[in-house]
Amino acid sequence: MMCFLLLFSRQGKLRLQKWFTPLTEREKKKVIRDMTMIVLARPPRSCNFLHWKDLKIVYKRYASLYFCCGLEDPDNELLALEVLHRYVELLDKYFGNVCELDIIFNFEKAYFILDEFLQGGEVLETSKTDVRVSIEEADTLQEVREF
Repeated sequence: MMCFLLLFSRQGKLRLQKWFTPLTEREKKKVIRDMTMIVLARPPRSCNFLHWKDLKIVYKRYASLYFCCGLEDPDNELLALEVLHRYVELLDKYFGNVCELDIIFNFEKAYFILDEFLQGGEVLETSKTDVRVSIEEADTLQEVREF
């Protein structure tokens, strides 16, 4: 099971965080600080997997953002890398070539897309089309409520 998912910039600014296991605020801040320091310090061509404490860390850089997740020991690192890639694909579909500013100014949509895709640290829906349809329905509902 995925324990957390973090998105941060090359400068170490946290852009999105999702926790699937209960941690105190102090523990969360320590994990965020450690992940940004460890991942940003790694050379560009190094492996995207590493071990940290009792977790496997999987990360991938897309443009100026790092997508990083912590996995429990029995989980598959390649599957986690595919999950990160699928999330980026979903963001790309919605925002049209997603960038850091899209995440900053539309963070609620980024969280909504993540919630439609992942729940409790597990993949909820594998179909990009079904997730996109769900997001479009939510957008339509929001537009109707605004009028």
